[in-house]
Amino acid sequence: MKKSKDIMVCVTQQKSCERLINRGAKVRNKVNGKLHVIHVVKEGWKYFGKLKESDALEYLFDISKSYEADLTVIKAPDIEETLIDFADKNNIQIVVMGESLEKSAQQNMIERFKKKLNRNIMLEIVPLEEVNERAV
Repeated sequence: MKKSKDIMVCVTQQKSCERLINRGAKVRNKVNGKLHVIHVVKEGWKYFGKLKESDALEYLFDISKSYEADLTVIKAPDIEETLIDFADKNNIQIVVMGESLEKSAQQNMIERFKKKLNRNIMLEIVPLEEVNERAV
């Protein structure tokens, strides 16, 4: 019997987050793991930007629930460290993230996350084209 692998899907306030959760669910079904959806916002920022907070949170909760995923929303001073800490505490082996538009490594969330990783975690990056095609 294969050992299960737990998955963490990192989402933002965008409605396209369902595509990332969907990808995470597909991965989970292949590896028989538990699906965790996480949204980390930097301290001092709004949780969901311009969206009405309660509506955005309810949307994210409903989408996560529909994919049988646990949802965690955290406010923290360091987003990458918080994601890594969550991954460590929940024994995450696979992380799903959306492709970044940022070209510089300093601004690119994925690059900053990879730089701080202290163990081997598989990264599943969902291309922007794939996210945008499904959002239409």
